Amino acid sequence: MNAVTKNVLAGSVPVSAPKLQIDIEGMTCASCVRRVEKAIAASPGVANASVNLATERAEVTFAGKPEFAPVLAAVANAGYAVREETMELALEGMTCASCVARIEKALKAVPGVTAASVNLATERATVRIVAGAVDVSVLAKAVADAGYEARAIATGAAEDQDRNGREAEIRALGRSLALAGLLTAPVFVLEMGAHLVPAFHHWVMMTFGEWNWRLQFALTTIVLFGPGLRFFAKGIPALIKGAPDMNALVALGSGAAWTYSLVATFAPALLPAGTTNVYYEAAAVIVTLILTGRFLEARAKGRTGEAIKKLVGLQAKTARIVRDGVTQEVPLAEVQAGDLVVVRPGEKIAVDGEIVEGSSFVDEAMITGEPVPVAKGVGAEVVGGTINKTGSFTFRATKVGSETLLAQIIRMVEAAQGAKLPIQALVDKVTAWFVPAVIAAAVLTFGIWLVFGPDPALSFALVNGVAVLIIACPCAMGLATPTSIMVGTGRAAEMGVLFRKGDALQTLRDASVIALDKTGTLTEGRPELTDFAPSGSFAEEEVLRLVASVEARSEHPVAEAIARAAERRGLALAAIADFEAVPGFGVRGTVDDRRVEVGADRLMMKLGLDVSAFDATAARLADEGKTPLYAAVDGRLAAIVAVADPIKKSTLAAIQALHALGLKVAMVTGDNRRTAEAIGRRIGIDEIVAEVLPDGKVEAVKKLRAGDARVAFVGDGINDAPALAAADVGIAIGTGTDIAIESADVVLMSGDLTGVANAIALSKATIRNIGQNLFWAFAYNAALIPVAAGLLYPVNGTLLSPMLAAGAMALSSVFVLTNALRLKRFRAPLTVGRQRSGQPELAPAE
Repeated sequence: MNAVTKNVLAGSVPVSAPKLQIDIEGMTCASCVRRVEKAIAASPGVANASVNLATERAEVTFAGKPEFAPVLAAVANAGYAVREETMELALEGMTCASCVARIEKALKAVPGVTAASVNLATERATVRIVAGAVDVSVLAKAVADAGYEARAIATGAAEDQDRNGREAEIRALGRSLALAGLLTAPVFVLEMGAHLVPAFHHWVMMTFGEWNWRLQFALTTIVLFGPGLRFFAKGIPALIKGAPDMNALVALGSGAAWTYSLVATFAPALLPAGTTNVYYEAAAVIVTLILTGRFLEARAKGRTGEAIKKLVGLQAKTARIVRDGVTQEVPLAEVQAGDLVVVRPGEKIAVDGEIVEGSSFVDEAMITGEPVPVAKGVGAEVVGGTINKTGSFTFRATKVGSETLLAQIIRMVEAAQGAKLPIQALVDKVTAWFVPAVIAAAVLTFGIWLVFGPDPALSFALVNGVAVLIIACPCAMGLATPTSIMVGTGRAAEMGVLFRKGDALQTLRDASVIALDKTGTLTEGRPELTDFAPSGSFAEEEVLRLVASVEARSEHPVAEAIARAAERRGLALAAIADFEAVPGFGVRGTVDDRRVEVGADRLMMKLGLDVSAFDATAARLADEGKTPLYAAVDGRLAAIVAVADPIKKSTLAAIQALHALGLKVAMVTGDNRRTAEAIGRRIGIDEIVAEVLPDGKVEAVKKLRAGDARVAFVGDGINDAPALAAADVGIAIGTGTDIAIESADVVLMSGDLTGVANAIALSKATIRNIGQNLFWAFAYNAALIPVAAGLLYPVNGTLLSPMLAAGAMALSSVFVLTNALRLKRFRAPLTVGRQRSGQPELAPAE
């Protein structure tokens, strides 16, 4: 009899006790199983745990309501991990930051959910769950119980769903706004026109008489419970549940004005003498203006996601493939890895692959930010979504579907756009109590005016209480951060800068030290022959041919560089005999019956050769950060050779741009100090950390952090992975499909270091934009809520009409969105194409 059966028979566990199956990672043997079972069983609320090594799954039975956190902690403390997965939900019905907080709370309460983040701008929820523990229908129900709607985003159809949903929302709002405006206009004219123009008032009274208010009642009722019904349908249930939102404020404000007017119209005797007024125009205009704001907001939200639309639009719809010797056009989804794809001039490249026949120039601007088409030939890699310019070629598909680079970019941009920055924590704390506080302020305002206000006190109390309800705008607070993130990360993607983690936007802004790996970051990453000077009567090309023939047998990078240089000059390499590599000295061999030796000065000394004739040249090379080698032919000194990893043409301009941003630039390299310092002097490095082994880069990052400095480490993302992860911000720099994205917070699609300066400048611009939005959202409410309450009335008689309050509230959200959209005009401090010619374009950032 097992433990759970005993517990059931003992009555401590119900027969229908809730069970959970979770996937465990890291188990290798039976002892692992026992350790995990023991850890889970000891967790609070767990009745029994059974672990299966073959399926790597644990079945957990709970005595009561499932408590996941203790189970996850127990598994982690035992040295294993519970596999988690991420689900994306599209949300409907959110209007303000209070909605965000309410949905997040509902999702986090679902057993099996470990984290939930809701984005008001994208109208999406990113939910982290224990793999297999939660069905999407359970999450959708939790959202529905909170008063909203949710649906899973189908893979591959997310963009279409979002676009269709957004367009449908805009159309619906447009229709509602048109109807509300058409019905509100006569109400506004009848009431306000009568107040402003005595003759018009006389005409209205003579024409309509007592039917004036009844007509206004009819039109306003249609506005409130037709186009404006959405506010009551969502606001009243939220109010009843004790979790009011923006809809509740609108419903309360417009509903109060309408109800008071209704009594004044049909039962005036119920009101105190002198207070029989109607406010139909306020109720109708409130709904119309807020619908106007929602309509403009929906259109602006659509523009914030244009970068994703552009990226998705890069994908080809079809591909021309060769199967069984026949060329046929198929939908993109049918392309398989290994297929031969034919590309003609002007066509989009369908998927990632490697050219096997033909050549052309390919425009990779939307991938790397590089405006100049890149030459491609046999063996070159091509990326799906880029555009073939002139020639035609055939390539073999290597990555298709979700594995393509473009698909990865889209996922990264979407993830960054859905992220929450640390600064958002303040907004979340404020919005948690904002709407209840506004309702309390409105009630207090009503009470104070009712008791202390002038006659008719009830009218004053109603107008000012409604104005307080309507002027408050948590919408602007909720949109302030996510809209700027969406536009900023989208603009970055257009520049070839991918913020893999959204919070890197804020962290990168605070970086004070930029630590740069040398090889592949500051340099091309591949040694090249930089200097070759023959001695005496030796001919340069003949000596180079002999030396390259010997070096061709070596696998050393220096040897490969010399051999490549000879091949580029068209020199035919000869056969070699008696090849020998002498560790620590160099190589030797016989070429065309001539003895050739290549190596350091100590090899020449061993051969008894004097290299002093090249002392001046050797000193110059050392000052340039190059290590000289020597070549001897038939026992005579023949040449001095230098091979170095050349500095990228963009490096100097990029470092100048980083200095212009007020940043300290450090270089981390395994080179000897003399070489490193020579390179540092040439390009303007502030601090050099030399002779660092690959596993010592993390320690170098820690040392650069001295004095609370924030460090951004820039590397190739492969051998620099530990340092990228250890830095405050890791920036992977690379080209095309060679970039490594797993360890970095930011990925630069171009191989240019200029992307670092661009990323930092954009980070500063985005955080500045968020600050502007938050200032407006908070300052707006801090300044206008007291005005709406009538604070200025004793001073200068100023009162804020509910209609003006509704207009101001609607415009506040539009202002935040419009301000965020300014980031679309952000100009990169360094334009990649210009700086390659040695003329960097320095442009002020927005």
